[in-house]
Amino acid sequence: MASEARTTRRWRYESRLLAFALLAGLPAVLATLLLLVSGDHAARTIWTVAGVIVIWWLVVSIALRDASIHPVNTVANLLAALREGDYSVRGRGAHPDDALGLAMYEVNALRDTLREQRLGAIEASALLRCAMEEIDVALFAFDDDEVLVLANRAGEQLLNAPGEHLIGRRAGELGLSDFLREEVGAGMGMSIPGVEGRWVARRSTFRQRGRPMQLLVLTDVGRVLRAEERQAWQRIVRVMGHEINNSLAPISSIAASLAELSGRAERPADWDQDLRRGLDVIAGRSEALTRFMAAFGRLARLPAPERSSVDVAELVRRVAALETRAPVKVTGRDGVRALLDTDQVEQALINLVANAADALRDSEGEVAVSWEEGANRVTIRVVDDGPGVPESANLFVPFFTTKPSGSGIGLALCRQIAEGHGGSLVLRNRVGARGAEAVMVLPKG
Repeated sequence: MASEARTTRRWRYESRLLAFALLAGLPAVLATLLLLVSGDHAARTIWTVAGVIVIWWLVVSIALRDASIHPVNTVANLLAALREGDYSVRGRGAHPDDALGLAMYEVNALRDTLREQRLGAIEASALLRCAMEEIDVALFAFDDDEVLVLANRAGEQLLNAPGEHLIGRRAGELGLSDFLREEVGAGMGMSIPGVEGRWVARRSTFRQRGRPMQLLVLTDVGRVLRAEERQAWQRIVRVMGHEINNSLAPISSIAASLAELSGRAERPADWDQDLRRGLDVIAGRSEALTRFMAAFGRLARLPAPERSSVDVAELVRRVAALETRAPVKVTGRDGVRALLDTDQVEQALINLVANAADALRDSEGEVAVSWEEGANRVTIRVVDDGPGVPESANLFVPFFTTKPSGSGIGLALCRQIAEGHGGSLVLRNRVGARGAEAVMVLPKG
């Protein structure tokens, strides 16, 4: 029916063109025929000339119609090719200085634009697919019926099946329906045959050809946590190995020297002094190693906080009074209370104030301790006028220290106390001023 309708409309257009051409030449033909009939001509001459005129009239009208229809058909064919995605054809006679040439010129320009856009879309799609295949998180795309339409290589490995066996299956069949309904970002256990782990789901929506789609991204949280845990253990083992070797190396060297001296037939006159000095060194290094292991044990066995209602102002003023090496300025509103472990928070503040006072050992200045109350938290700041903290990522690494006599557990213990209360601790340089500030945020309840 549509084809017949298009044929009818085309015939009507062609008929109109032919009719207009015939009407344009009709007055001249009629006038010529009247002149022939009214003149003194033989009948044979009249019929011959009239026939030639009529035939010429019809031939020219039909040729005019065809000449008008042909470029329209050419443009229609070019547009149909572009609609089908064929950009290899071009219109001939594209000259902007005449109407028909201008139409061909614009069609060719449209062809070039669509071709560039098509190539750009293909290249972008190829780049996106390549990126999706290379990333190590599982990506799945579902339509509005929860039917899988796309899965990357990591998704195929997660479900242990090639993509052609997964595409077209519903989320429920793949064990992914819960991820499409749970709260975004919530970690949840995943039950798939042959797969174990804890995953975080991220979802977003997009449209493809007018249909709503869901993009599901699954990240193995367990693998990330295992990698971080492994790195933490490597740092701790490296620090412990360094400290233990620092103690065992002189102990081993001195023990070997004393053993060599004791094995001589004739011992030197100062043998007793060498023996005492060697034993003193061994005892000192053993005591240092004992202190190190005790500090490590204290950091590893920090108990859960025993909370009680604490007056923050009283707690801060008590800690400030303990520091005598530098002036400590205390500012804050009285009456602020929070549920805290007094002993743990006090120990953390003592460490932070002591660190601030240590920063002032080579300069004049003061330590400022302040607190402010939020809706459900208390923020305590310890500020100094010292040189600031070094740009180091190891400040909170256990047993890392920038002080010659430091143990390296103070900041790590302070952060552990803050996080044990459900809060946080940040150490940073002050903005627009000299010195550093430690910001401890603790929940009120």
